[in-house]
Amino acid sequence: MNILDRKEAAKLVKKLKSEGKTVVFTNGCFDILHVGHLRYLQEAKELGDILIVGVNSDKSVSKLKGPTRPINTQNDRAEMLVGLKPVDYTVIFTEDTPVEIINELKPSIHVKGGDYKKEELPETPIVEKNGGKVIILSLIQGKSTTNIVKKIQEN
Repeated sequence: MNILDRKEAAKLVKKLKSEGKTVVFTNGCFDILHVGHLRYLQEAKELGDILIVGVNSDKSVSKLKGPTRPINTQNDRAEMLVGLKPVDYTVIFTEDTPVEIINELKPSIHVKGGDYKKEELPETPIVEKNGGKVIILSLIQGKSTTNIVKKIQEN
């Protein structure tokens, strides 16, 4: 399976970059997959050769989204993501931000969704220090796990 631990992921990125490959990294909770996630991941994959997705651990999702989340476990979320065509590998991380894992992996490109500003991301300085670049993708309006959860609760 293409779910890596941090050490495996760091080793793989180093190897791929030494072969001249462009490694794209993104991260998120990806709690209930929806079309917004798919479009975002497809756009991210188009920027390079390999797409690695950092998946927030269950503990960090609860901290970020509240005590009723995540809906799906970290292992289930990671497995669902590697089942998607654009995703080559996933790696679970426990911190609230991806700064530490990005510093370990040193991807060529780090991508975030259109609801973020490059200058405000805590990870931007570390990506650039390691020779990578940060790219903000287009915003996919109205597609979010939070909206799906609300809709379920209302029904």
